[in-house]
Amino acid sequence: MPSSYSIGDHYEAFARDLVASGRYASISEVLRDGLRLMEEREALRAWKLTELKKAIQDGLDSGEPEPWDVEDIIAKAKARKAIDNAA
Repeated sequence: MPSSYSIGDHYEAFARDLVASGRYASISEVLRDGLRLMEEREALRAWKLTELKKAIQDGLDSGEPEPWDVEDIIAKAKARKAIDNAA
């Protein structure tokens, strides 16, 4: 069932320019392409959110945190830097 929407002067001109350039055959094609891009963006956003939730759960499931030995971390970083500088 056809629908009618107001997209405002700016987007109306933009869509008309795309049609005039020959890239699209009609404003409807422009709008469908834009909606496809939005659909892809929303799917990617949903996937990222799912992956983030999994990563958070993995972190929660990994057990209690252990204290860091800052001096050991610094010593290892200095040793790694010395190796990199020697290469």
